[in-house]
Amino acid sequence: MVGHTYTDRRSVRRQETIDEILEAAWRLAGAHGVAGLSLRELAGEVGMRPQSLYSYFESKNAIYDAMYAQGCREFADGQREWELVGDARADLRLIAGYVTAFCTANPVRYQLMFQRTVPGFEPSAESFALAVASLSAVQAHLASLGIDGPGDIDLFTAVFTGVVDQQISNDPGGDRWSRLIDRAVDMYVDHVESTHREEPPP
Repeated sequence: MVGHTYTDRRSVRRQETIDEILEAAWRLAGAHGVAGLSLRELAGEVGMRPQSLYSYFESKNAIYDAMYAQGCREFADGQREWELVGDARADLRLIAGYVTAFCTANPVRYQLMFQRTVPGFEPSAESFALAVASLSAVQAHLASLGIDGPGDIDLFTAVFTGVVDQQISNDPGGDRWSRLIDRAVDMYVDHVESTHREEPPP
């Protein structure tokens, strides 16, 4: 029992250090850009030598991967709180509004998760699976609303990442583009519905 307690405490301390490293990594990425993360500076932030970081992460990309997974889990946590009602316009306004708020709240997190900002970085299969699960849940709900064509899904992601990009790039901290979400949803749903009406029956 004593040995088990010692092992648990050591694991807790290790996880606390990992959490501290990741918190510092996000802070530095916010200051210098996600691609500008310096291991030397990161080590200094947490009071250790640069080589000591390798006791917790095998490489710089492993740190990015942990940050990516952390971001995916944060997205999923909020996603579980959605109260969807089965109405296309209402549900898409909620989904698009959540995605926009999540992305604009932390542009560095958005860049790491949704853009290829860091040269040479690809998330691990385990981390990427978290992102796929969230996207699959969105796609499943859209399908329940009758929005299930590959082009419909692509258009949805294109429209609303475009809103996010414009907001982050041209009005950081504001709402010039994010306040257009409801109008964008109406345009999107109108287009999808009209396209489906025009499609010949199978």
